[in-house]
Amino acid sequence: MEIVRTAADTKARLRPLQREGIRVGLVPTMGALHDGHLSLVRQMAPDVEVVVASIFVNPMQFGPKEDLAKYPRDLEGDAKKLASAGCHVVYAPDVADVYPPGFQTAVDVADVTQGLCGASRPGHFRGVTTVVMKLFVVVRPDVAIFGEKDFQQLTVLRRMAKDLALDVEIRGGPLVRDPDGLAMSSRNAYLSVEDRARALTLSKGLGAARDAYGRGERDGPRLIAIARAALESVAITPEYLELRSYSDLVPLDRADGPCVILVAARVGTTRLLDNVILSRP
Repeated sequence: MEIVRTAADTKARLRPLQREGIRVGLVPTMGALHDGHLSLVRQMAPDVEVVVASIFVNPMQFGPKEDLAKYPRDLEGDAKKLASAGCHVVYAPDVADVYPPGFQTAVDVADVTQGLCGASRPGHFRGVTTVVMKLFVVVRPDVAIFGEKDFQQLTVLRRMAKDLALDVEIRGGPLVRDPDGLAMSSRNAYLSVEDRARALTLSKGLGAARDAYGRGERDGPRLIAIARAALESVAITPEYLELRSYSDLVPLDRADGPCVILVAARVGTTRLLDNVILSRP
């Protein structure tokens, strides 16, 4: 496995292979890798000849009071994990390589960025779409994969790729959980023992709503109330807890078609995301 630090070196590494018809897959990450990230590498590997993972803590998607400065960074450890998972190239640029002096271009996606995380993190998805577009330009992947834990992000990126007729297939990788049920996240490292125990109610509440759906419940408010009860039992007030359509995140009153329940909540000082897909297209 090779680590490259600039866009120019990444292009020099990949373009000769791509001219020969070699398929390239991209796994964008911000580092601090866990098994959820590595599962994306493993899912990508059978379908491409070269797997590229990017490691870049993107300042453009952090708000002024968010955790950019303390976000965990471990390039050496992450590189070892990626090599063991079957990655071939790691693109790990610094900020100046991604956003050189005078940088003033951005990519905006409209409707699907509204509400949910878009409501509390203004500018976040603008940062996500801009950096992912930059990665697509540098790597030119045939396929890119993103975890379903960040479901709104995945929906936004699918919309961007469709709207701009990008020659890249956007895949979603299933949400991966720790054995206790907590959705894997780099930010889980911030949780105290007590807060982690409280955080488990996110997955428990979503699981209870999923079970009710499996028994035939389709009323949206009742499904949300089932999930909310678990959070309230440990005094967690969600930032949002909503039933949305699977493809375009339109709010729903009933779970009659493809849909997903999404939640965000602060447990202690840590903001966590989780979701459960009730039905896929």
